[in-house]
This record gives sequence, C-alpha cells and structure tokens, in this order.
Amino acid sequence: MREISGRTQVIAVALITALCMLGDSMLYVVLPLYWKEAGLDSLWEVGVLLSINRLIRVPLGPLVGKWYERTGGRAGLVVAVILAFVTTLSYGFQGFWLWLAMRSLWGVAWTFLRLGAYSLIVTVAERHNRGQLMGLYNGLYRLGSLGGMLAGALFATWYGLLPAALVLACCSLVAFVLVFLFIRPSFTNRTAVDVEETGASRSLWRQASIQKTMLTALLVTMVYQGMFASTLSRLIEQRTPLLVLGGLVLGAAVLSSLAQGVRWCWEPWAAPVVGRLADRYGRRKMFVATLLTGSLLFACIQGGLPLEAWLAVLLGIQLTATIITTVMDTLAADEAAGQTNITAVMTCYSVITDLGAALGPLIAFWLDEHAGLPVMYLGLSIALFLIALSWSVRRGQGSQGSVP
Repeated sequence: MREISGRTQVIAVALITALCMLGDSMLYVVLPLYWKEAGLDSLWEVGVLLSINRLIRVPLGPLVGKWYERTGGRAGLVVAVILAFVTTLSYGFQGFWLWLAMRSLWGVAWTFLRLGAYSLIVTVAERHNRGQLMGLYNGLYRLGSLGGMLAGALFATWYGLLPAALVLACCSLVAFVLVFLFIRPSFTNRTAVDVEETGASRSLWRQASIQKTMLTALLVTMVYQGMFASTLSRLIEQRTPLLVLGGLVLGAAVLSSLAQGVRWCWEPWAAPVVGRLADRYGRRKMFVATLLTGSLLFACIQGGLPLEAWLAVLLGIQLTATIITTVMDTLAADEAAGQTNITAVMTCYSVITDLGAALGPLIAFWLDEHAGLPVMYLGLSIALFLIALSWSVRRGQGSQGSVP
C-alpha cells in the first residue's frame, strides 16, 4: 500500500468530519424556524432534539473507544459516514420520535468521528508538529459548520427542508472517497491482545498529569462551551436589548448568533496558526497566557465599558476560546502520546469535554437565577485565573513533563 503522510491523513479526516456534520450544523439555523415543517408541535421539542446528541455521547464514548482499541482505524469512520448520511437524509421527514432517534444516531456518528480523528492525530503526529496538526484538524472540520449553516439555510429557504436534507446527505457521501483513498485500515500496528496485555487502564488514572489535564478540560469546557455560550444571549439582552446598525434593528438573539458565528468564520484559518505557534513557543506558556487573558476579559464584561469596547470584549472571549480549545486538545494529545493505550486517554478526554459542555448550561442558569449574571461572570474570571495559576507552577511528574 502506498505511503500516506500524516498531514494528508489529518486533512482527510478533518474533511470527512466536515462533510458528515453538514446536516447537523444546518439544524441549528433551520430547525428553530422550520420546526412545524419537521412535524414538531412546540419549540421545547427543538431544544430536546438539538441537545440529545450531546447527552448520548457521554455514555457512548467508552464503548466507541473500545471499538477503536480493537479495530484501530478506518472501520469506525465508515460507520460514521453511513450514520451521517442516514441521519441527514432523515431530516427531510416528519415526526418528533423519528427525529429523536436520528439525532441520537448522530451522537453515535460524532463519537466515531471525534475519537477516530483524535486517535489518528496522536498516532501520526510528533511533539514538534502535534499542535499544528491538531489546529489543522480543528480549523478544517469547522468548514462543515460554516457550510451547513449557510448552504442549509439557503436551500431550506428556497426549496424547503426535504430538498435541503437530500442535498446535504448526498454531499456527506463524498466522505467515503476520502476514507478509502487517504485513511489506512489501521491507525496503529497494535492489536487487541496488545491492549489487553498492557494493563494500562489500571494505572493510567493514577498519574497526576492525566488527572490535571482531564480536570482542566472539564472546567474549561464548562466555562466556554457550556456557561458562556448558553448565557450569551441573556448577557447581550441585559446590556443592549436592541442595536441599530446601518438602519437595521438587531435583537439580542441575532447579536448573539453573530457573535458566535464570527468564531466559525475565523476558526478554519486561525486554529492552524494557533497550533503552529503552540509548537514553536510552547503549549503550556500559550495556554497560561490565554487563560489569563480570558480571565481579564470575563472580568471586564461587567465593568461598564462603552458598547463598542464591550462588543470587542465578547469577540476577544471568542478568540480565547479558539486558542484554548486547540491548545487543550494538543495537551491532551501530548498525554496520550506518552501512554501505551492512546485511545483510552483520548476517549476519557472526549467524554470529559462532552460532560463539561452538558453541565455548563445547567450550572449557568442555576447561578443566573440565584446569584445573577454579574456574579457568575466574576466567578468565571476567578476560575480561569486559578486554572492559569495551576498550570504556571512546577510541572507535574507525569509522562509529558517535558512538554514545553
């Protein structure tokens, strides 16, 4: 079999992921508007459908991780593409229970895609380019978010939900070509027997560096993907319910979607740059600096800034989210690279980040009700500062103590 470079494989798995997530990304724009066309009876059903895929990923992560430990490569991505095609096509049909089942299946597909990509990147990357490859993956697969939102919204507006779902489902089939042309049957040369004989899982979680990385991932994901993302529209509503821009009156919901959508516009090119900088100047230093910047920005949110400066602070927080996500992924990959069982580490990391994203909104709305957003955002600022402080002290004695 011809030799395929690691960079080529990473680009391929990123584009496979992007093609598969076209339908999912479309729903976040289309479903809140066309829920009646989908056969739904109320908006609360929209909320359930948009969140069930995240919830299903938490218990599924370890099972899919075991799959990759034993098959190790292409087969999991093939399953993911099939499920992505089926679920995207189903979005053209009606009925809450059908959609609930299909959204749950999408959760399965995403778990296969994410763990497959993580395992491949850790396998083909070296310490000097791991950040670059992780950033390349994070940036390229976000093209699926952009494409799904833009193309899905246009097709649904012009032709309806069924044609939009059919077009995006057919696009996802292109991923099959990439899977069989550029992804090897196995990411590693390890066998299922090797995995069982290592006994890695018995000692893995006793390592201080692993514990620290996973706890940090939980907290950071909870702050950015959970608490900040879920309360941004309320935060904007409290500060400026309406904004007149160029003769257009923009409400809090629109401003919130624009503030979050800007991130998906810059992520395809910004994430690879972040990865290269992290390789060159050190993951840990960049991580600490960005956490401190994020802490300062969260503190400034309630500081009575002029509106223009306040909106710039929101965009600054989104930029720190891009940097922290890429660097955090790379730090987790560094830990996995030093272990015998790579998949076990990345599986735990995937489950932890999903759990943080799921718990974040629950904690955020409880704090909003009982303490208010100003207190909550001050708490987020303090939390990021403490995380930065913990990473700036003496390095742990784990497997990746040499990581810069």
